[in-house]
Amino acid sequence: MSLGAVAASAEDLSEADVKRLALEAILENPEIVMQAVEILRQRDEQAKAEGAKTVLDQQRDLLERDPNAPVIGNPDGDVTVVEFFDYNCPYCKRAAPIVKGVIAGDGNVRVVYREWPILGEGSVFAARAALAARNQGKYEEFHWALMGLNGRANEASVMKAARALGLDEDKLRADMNAPEVDAHIQVSMSLARGLGFTGTPSFVIGDALAPGLIEQAQMEQLISAVRENR
Repeated sequence: MSLGAVAASAEDLSEADVKRLALEAILENPEIVMQAVEILRQRDEQAKAEGAKTVLDQQRDLLERDPNAPVIGNPDGDVTVVEFFDYNCPYCKRAAPIVKGVIAGDGNVRVVYREWPILGEGSVFAARAALAARNQGKYEEFHWALMGLNGRANEASVMKAARALGLDEDKLRADMNAPEVDAHIQVSMSLARGLGFTGTPSFVIGDALAPGLIEQAQMEQLISAVRENR
């Protein structure tokens, strides 16, 4: 049969015929399905990697030097660790003492916090309250207090922690709705999407992306790699 005849024959197939032939092919060669899934997975991973590289190349300054993002550790440090987190994330709570340990052991590290409240209304309230606490000079203290909460962060538990730190509750509530608070959270969402992050905590250290909880030794290795590669 000529190629023209094959093409003409294919054009005569109905949608049902095509589906039947495809099903027959899959039944005869079931590995086709796994091959197709793997091809799609590889394409997805490649697209995510390319998207992350674009963010790192084009938005590095926003990621590491956003004046609207809280910084702890050494603000003039030579290596920046960016953490995306949520106060209701149990793994973020486990990461908190790890970050503290890194800062305590390395006086030349700056940590940029990206509030990324993705676990419900309580998380959003906590993130807004923490960002608002900057106007009273107590972001870091409040951050550690919220990370140390027993149970979920919600309006009641967050405001209780605020009162314990001597924060002005009325001012805090008013400042929670400030434009810079909205802007910080929106930028966090945008950057996280671009980097391909799907959960918290997620870290960016140099060109390395570390989604999920990492141990202190691993974080220190990534910091050292940034210095060695300069």
